[in-house]
Amino acid sequence: MKAAKLDKINLHIHSLYSDGRNKIERIVETANRLHFRVIAITDHFSNSWKAGVIKTLDSPRKIQNYLEKITKLNKQLNAQGTDLKVLKGIEIDLGSSKKYIESMINPAQFDLILLEYLHSPESIGFIQTILQEWKRGFNHSEYKFPLLGLAHFDPSRFLFGNIDVVLTFLQKYTIYFEFNSAYSSYYSIKYKENFFDKFKAFEVMVGIGSDAHSVHELDYVHEPHHMIEYYDLEKNLKNLMQLLV
Repeated sequence: MKAAKLDKINLHIHSLYSDGRNKIERIVETANRLHFRVIAITDHFSNSWKAGVIKTLDSPRKIQNYLEKITKLNKQLNAQGTDLKVLKGIEIDLGSSKKYIESMINPAQFDLILLEYLHSPESIGFIQTILQEWKRGFNHSEYKFPLLGLAHFDPSRFLFGNIDVVLTFLQKYTIYFEFNSAYSSYYSIKYKENFFDKFKAFEVMVGIGSDAHSVHELDYVHEPHHMIEYYDLEKNLKNLMQLLV
C-alpha cells in the first residue's frame, strides 16, 4: 500500500495551552476542513529549563481543563457524524524530574504520550523506569495504555554503537518513531542504512507530525509521507494506523 492512500494524520500539534498560537477549537475546525482522519493535541509538559521559556501544562487543573476540552470536541465531532478523531496527547520533556512526571501525569488520561529529548542511553533508562511503573499500574486497569511516540529524535546522538539500543527500546515498549516535518534533517537519507533500514527487522512503527504551532502548519505532512514511502515503511505506518482508528 502506498503512503498516499493511507489516512491523513498529524500527531504533533500545540495549542494555546502551551506555546501554540491557536485555540484547540480552531485547530480541530481546520483539521476537519483539511480532511484529516486523526490528529493529536500534544502540548508541552516540563519542569526543566523549557518551563522558564514557554507555557506548559503545569498544574493538575490546567491538565484537566485541557483534557476535558478535547473530550468535548470529540463528542461534538461524533454528533456531527465526522470521521475526524482528536487524540488527547502530551509531549513530555525527558529533562523533567521523575518526581514531577509521576506526580502530575496519569497515563490513563491520555491517548498519546510523546517523549521529547531522548538524547542518551541514560535518558532511555530514565524513561524506561517510569514506563515500567506506569505499566504495572495498568495490570488490572479498565483503561487502555496510551500510544507512545518518540518526538523529533536525532539519530546522530546514537549513531556510533548505540542505534540497536534505541531500536530495541522502541520495540520493547511499542513506541513509534516520528517523521516530523519541522525536523526533516532527522530523517535524512544519510541515516538510511544504519537506522531506517533496520525498522522492519525491529518492527518499529512510524508516525507523522508537523510540530504545528499554528493552523497554517497543520498540513505540513506531505514530505514525511514521501520519506516513509522512500524508506519502504508504509507497512510500519499502517501498523500504527490500526491502533489509531
